[in-house]
Order: sequence, then C-alpha cells, then structure tokens
Amino acid sequence: MASINTRERILQTSLALFNAQGLAAVSTHRIAAELEMSPGNLHYHFKAKQLIVDRLFRRFEEQLELLNASSDTVRAIDDLWLALHLRFEAIDAYRFVYRDMAFLAGEYPALGQRAQALTAQNLLAAQSLCEALRVAGVIQATAEDAQMLALQMVFTTTCWLSFERLVPGRDALQQADPGLAAFYTLTLVSPYVSRESRAYLDYLRGKYLG
Repeated sequence: MASINTRERILQTSLALFNAQGLAAVSTHRIAAELEMSPGNLHYHFKAKQLIVDRLFRRFEEQLELLNASSDTVRAIDDLWLALHLRFEAIDAYRFVYRDMAFLAGEYPALGQRAQALTAQNLLAAQSLCEALRVAGVIQATAEDAQMLALQMVFTTTCWLSFERLVPGRDALQQADPGLAAFYTLTLVSPYVSRESRAYLDYLRGKYLG
C-alpha cells in the first residue's frame, strides 16, 4: 500500500509540475526535490520520466474516451454545454498534454501517435454529437454543416491552451477558465440553434458577457 501511495504522490506531483512549469522544464530530479525524496527512490518507482508521462497521458486518454463514449447521448443545448465543460475541465486538468504537444510528440513519438489516434476518436465523437443534435431538431443544419461544426469543436478544444498562451495578460501555464472556453465553443453552434432551444444559450450569454 505504501508503494502504491508513493507512486500516486509521484504522479500527482509530476502532473502539477508539468502543468505549472511545462513538460520540457521538469526533470525527475525536480520532481524528487518537490517530493523531498531522493532521485534513487523516485527511480525505484519510475525508471524514467517517460514512464511518468506515459501514465499521466493514459489517464488523460481515459477521461476523454469516457466523454467520447457518451457523446451521442447529448440531446439538448444544456447537455452540450455540460459535455463541453467536462471536456475542457479534463483538458485543463492535464493541460501540459495539448499545450506542450510539439515537445511531447518530438520527445516521445509513441505518445505523439497516440495523440493522433485520440484526436481521430474526438472527431468521430463530435460528429456523432452534432448529428444527434441535428436529428433531434436542436440545431437546424444540414449534414454537411454538422460535420463542419464537429471539426470546429475539435479544433477549438485541441488548440484552446495554445491560444490562451498568446492572449495578452494571460498565462496559459496557469489555470484557464473551462467554463468560458465551453461558452465560446458553444457560440459556434449558435447560428444553427432552433428557436425552441435558444433560451439556455441566451442564459449563458448573459452569464459570461453580461
């Protein structure tokens, strides 16, 4: 049990450091120092930094896979809002993944390939979600429009933290606002939302834009 707890402490501390300082800037020695343990003790649990990154990436995959699996249950604008909010929360919790993707893919090519596969899954899930909204009459869009909306959603969620990093006065190494990001993404759907489904969208607009 002590060994399991130590491994979990290493993973949680590594995640916090990767998110706060960037994947490239954090070594196993830095992680060990943060935990006040010897590098040798850390290496007993994880032989290399890559193994820590791999484990954290797998947890990120599992969260998005779970969200993707429920995408075709979205049947209303508030369902879509919740689905987007949960996705942005997951991306924020593991924000080093998308924010540091160029370094991650270059340093760990196998993880880069898994990131590509995950993006493909995200796109399929977004297509299923948009089609379900179209069939339910929540959005009034052609099948082609729904496909484009799905692509825009995946593009937005994937590039969110890179954009945040370029906005003056913001620091994407720190926590961003998943709720605001979800609202901005929801506005992509706004032109297609049926009159009957606009009330919740108007509520969110008032909440975030005043």
